[in-house]
Amino acid sequence: METKLFYIIIAIIVFDFVSERILQYLNISWRSKAIPEELKGIYDDKKYAKQQAYSKENSRFSSFTSSFSFVVILIFLFFQGFALLNNYLSQSIDSELLLGLAFFGILFIANDIISLPFSIYDTFVIEQKYGFNKMKPKTFVFDKLKGYLLTAVIGGVLYAVIYKVYVYTEEYFWIYCWGILSLFMVFFSMFYSNIIVPLFNKQKTLSNKELKTSITEFSKKVGFKIDNIYEIDGSKRSSRANAYFTGFGPKKRIVLYDTLLNELSENEIVAVLAHEIGHYKKKHTLVGLIISLIQMGIMLFILSILITNPLLSQALGVAEPTFHIALIAFTLLYSPISTITGLFMNVLSRNNEYEADNFVKENTYEDALINALKKLSKNNLSNLTPHPWFVWANYSHPTILQRIKMLKK
Repeated sequence: METKLFYIIIAIIVFDFVSERILQYLNISWRSKAIPEELKGIYDDKKYAKQQAYSKENSRFSSFTSSFSFVVILIFLFFQGFALLNNYLSQSIDSELLLGLAFFGILFIANDIISLPFSIYDTFVIEQKYGFNKMKPKTFVFDKLKGYLLTAVIGGVLYAVIYKVYVYTEEYFWIYCWGILSLFMVFFSMFYSNIIVPLFNKQKTLSNKELKTSITEFSKKVGFKIDNIYEIDGSKRSSRANAYFTGFGPKKRIVLYDTLLNELSENEIVAVLAHEIGHYKKKHTLVGLIISLIQMGIMLFILSILITNPLLSQALGVAEPTFHIALIAFTLLYSPISTITGLFMNVLSRNNEYEADNFVKENTYEDALINALKKLSKNNLSNLTPHPWFVWANYSHPTILQRIKMLKK
């Protein structure tokens, strides 16, 4: 039976890879389609040629990296890499908790070492070539080190807590884990910008007084109290523009990238923020968090049923049931459900984007938002003609064409 389970895992990985490649091919095939009338003028001929070159280079690179990862995981599975690593570590580590921490730590480091050349090439060759990368090698290295530290601390603590809860509660461990992880998710939703972001970027109160006044006046007009408006040094790493809304209640804050402040007019920035406020007013952030918590609860419940089954460990070549090996097998087997829930969340997210855009329209900022979307698409060398199936499977936002059509209705 464990052999059948092993080949089910292989089939899932193969299916994911093949479907990804098909969608990528369909998207590439639409690259040369004529630009819709509503989007003409975003690119001049020179800029459009650059966008097409960037898109082609990214597609080739993405195909190579995903194919490489596919081959590596298949080799690792067929040669029982998880079992070999587990057996090697178990010779010198008696504690199953420490064994699991060491096991996942080594897998994380090995995976990062393997992917490091691709990350460097993407950042310092492709993104540099097309004018996006602003990161210095020193920043890249320090980002990596900080990422390792955060992963070790947060990931290590969470794994240790989950394992200990499993050992001491067994039958009801999924309920306790659900509660603990839910508190963790809510905490980071509220304090991410206060705790994590400062490790990588500098944030300061928005210095443009006129813009701040415009934002405050709009917020009062729509009944949205916001005192925390920040700008962040996004240009330290990339020329891409961004803005985001984070937190709940008194901890909510708006964060604007300095690149966004440089690229958009005051009216356009207010329109972008009106869209973000629309998400909050429509309770999209809260509903999204609740749905994520429910999905996590369902996953943990299924995990609690299967985690004690020795077949999970045996499918990966480990004879004795082991928590961390069973967790790996479960993650691989659960991926089709993750894919389905991901597709559902994408549909929900795209619908939320339309609702937030409609909030902008209700407040007569639709023209400014359309102009902002066009500028951001141009500066990011965005694909204006993605394939509908690729959009359906991968896009959390509607395409710019879909958004403009909706805003003009």
